[in-house]
Amino acid sequence: MEDHALARRALGALDGQLIGAMLEKGRQVVVPGGVELLSEGAYVKELPIVLDGLVRVYIGHEEKELLLYYIQPAESCVMSFSAVLGRSPSRINAVTERETRLLLLPEGEVRGWLRDHPSFAELMFRLYHERYEDMLHTVEQVAFGDLPTRLVEHLERLMLVNGTEWLDIRHSRLAQELGSAREVITRTLRKLERDGRLEIGPKGLRVKR
Repeated sequence: MEDHALARRALGALDGQLIGAMLEKGRQVVVPGGVELLSEGAYVKELPIVLDGLVRVYIGHEEKELLLYYIQPAESCVMSFSAVLGRSPSRINAVTERETRLLLLPEGEVRGWLRDHPSFAELMFRLYHERYEDMLHTVEQVAFGDLPTRLVEHLERLMLVNGTEWLDIRHSRLAQELGSAREVITRTLRKLERDGRLEIGPKGLRVKR
């Protein structure tokens, strides 16, 4: 019952009948942090909705990554949604950033709910718009932005989604997520600190407001 209460809070924007159907037909799972939920090329049989926790979605090549967006509570993965509707393989990778509770919705039900429940369609179209804006901004930054600005924006984003002022994160992880080299990230962080845009201390690092 407690699990259902959490789900109902997270899905509060949807109509009550739909929430009941999702809880009946779907399944809830708790996944530890650092677990790969989806890899490029895999087929998506269940649409995930995050009830609690955080999921990172990215594309990768060899050892480099490009962060696309995060999935926070009450959100779903629009790229997985696209793969479900098209019955096509995934174009993305998804991994839990910390322990995460998911509601997994079966592909066969998703199509009917999309047709019969306007609140579900509205949710997915809103998420499509938000993730499209996220990905367009990422492309613009990669194509036209400088690394210091990209790094600061990335750190601000991490602070926001993690709800923390300080970030304890490895330089190699930042390099991987920004498609750079660890040495370059380290030099850039030091420059940002000298310029007064970043503070580095025992707790980690934070962007100065």
